[in-house]
Amino acid sequence: MGLTSRKVLALAVVLAVLLFVLTVWLWPRLSRRTTRAVAGRVGLLFATQVSIFAAVALVANQYFLFYGTWGDLFGQEQQLGSVVGRAAADGKNVTVMDTQHAPVPGSRRPSVSGQIQKIAVSGRKSGIDSTAYVYLPPQYFQPQFKRQKFPAAVVLTGYPGVAENLIKGLNYPTTAWQLAKADKMQPMILVMLRPTVAPPRDTECVDIPGGPQTETFLAEDVPAAVSQAYRVKDVPRSWGVIGNSTGGYCALKIAMRHPERFSVGVGLSAYYKAAEDPTTGDLFQGDNNLRNRSDLLWSLDHLPQGETSLLVTSSRKGERNLKDTETFISKVKEPSQVSSIILPSGAHNFNTWRREIPPALVWMSGRLSGA
Repeated sequence: MGLTSRKVLALAVVLAVLLFVLTVWLWPRLSRRTTRAVAGRVGLLFATQVSIFAAVALVANQYFLFYGTWGDLFGQEQQLGSVVGRAAADGKNVTVMDTQHAPVPGSRRPSVSGQIQKIAVSGRKSGIDSTAYVYLPPQYFQPQFKRQKFPAAVVLTGYPGVAENLIKGLNYPTTAWQLAKADKMQPMILVMLRPTVAPPRDTECVDIPGGPQTETFLAEDVPAAVSQAYRVKDVPRSWGVIGNSTGGYCALKIAMRHPERFSVGVGLSAYYKAAEDPTTGDLFQGDNNLRNRSDLLWSLDHLPQGETSLLVTSSRKGERNLKDTETFISKVKEPSQVSSIILPSGAHNFNTWRREIPPALVWMSGRLSGA
């Protein structure tokens, strides 16, 4: 049973209830001051508390999807090397590792529901290898569209999220399928991954001197590799990038700094300056110019702005980025363009982002083209 299985959650809840009932039932018998009685009380309290904590943690993980698998929870998801090695040996930048049907109602045929492929991307410029999930819309498999190219979007999680969060928690494939079916957006390919390409380090999508070249991987290697492997043009008008939290900061930075690759960038609950803390380590190695360029507000004031459409989100109550978001909006100048979604209320969580993703995808779709 998987970590996110409802059976695991139900078992944890039942166990917690049973232990609570058992504690109430046995407590009178363990009221004496003998060593055995005291040990029994301590044991029952400990077991009950652990079971309740486990049940609450599983409920929280079901909602926020901090961890997608048991291996991810215990830090065992570190086995990409051999797969990417075969991709490099074959001269390929993308290797398909697995396929699954998209989580939408009705038929499981790709021409009806679309398909999700788990891939390994070998970054030729950055030297980084990472996994991703590619959502292919139903039209990709339909005969009448067999020669058509599609727009694509890189979709980034926050830190330390896993790519599965984008499928199971934020529902990107399902949302894209529903919106396209309702003719509210054009069919799009989604390339879903986490920006943590050198786990457990949070690289903040920076090309770290002497370290991981994360920006190069996400901004150059990923779109180039996907454009070779799928029916997507390697031109700016065919590519967008969207993310939440850390992924939102990365999406805005990548779109702003690489208008030759991306024409659209969306930051959901983004912040605007690279974090520097124990999870990041020394990102800039004393290079203040690199630090400044990773500050999006500084960049808007001091660097040329490209022909890029940007979308930022916040809320009047619940988000801490509202002031910086308003400052960001005020600093965007032509040829760049900026739009915003400001909710009346909404905290920094999945529920808020699920309210913002549908209009963000519609907005993004209207600015991209597969042709």
